[in-house]
Amino acid sequence: MAVRIRLKRLGAKKRPYYRVVVADQRSPRDGRFIEAIGKYHPLEDPSVIDIDEERALYWLRVGAQPSDTVRVLMTKAGIWQRFEAEKQARKAAKAERAS
Repeated sequence: MAVRIRLKRLGAKKRPYYRVVVADQRSPRDGRFIEAIGKYHPLEDPSVIDIDEERALYWLRVGAQPSDTVRVLMTKAGIWQRFEAEKQARKAAKAERAS
């Protein structure tokens, strides 16, 4: 099962807001999801980006792939940089053990 972290659209016509959800890749955009891990309100000034960092990192560690938009939101929230730093640390530790 390919798992994606993506946006689920909510709100009225011309007034969208989104939930950041973890869902099976084959599910429809606004369909069934595994877990809601955040929200995004693009029309507020400034935009509200609220993502549960611990749950997002957990799903990234177990192989969930973020959509392009969610990756940008995670970068703005600082979550993506933390994940990349952890990945580099794991890679360095693995290389150190191999030597």
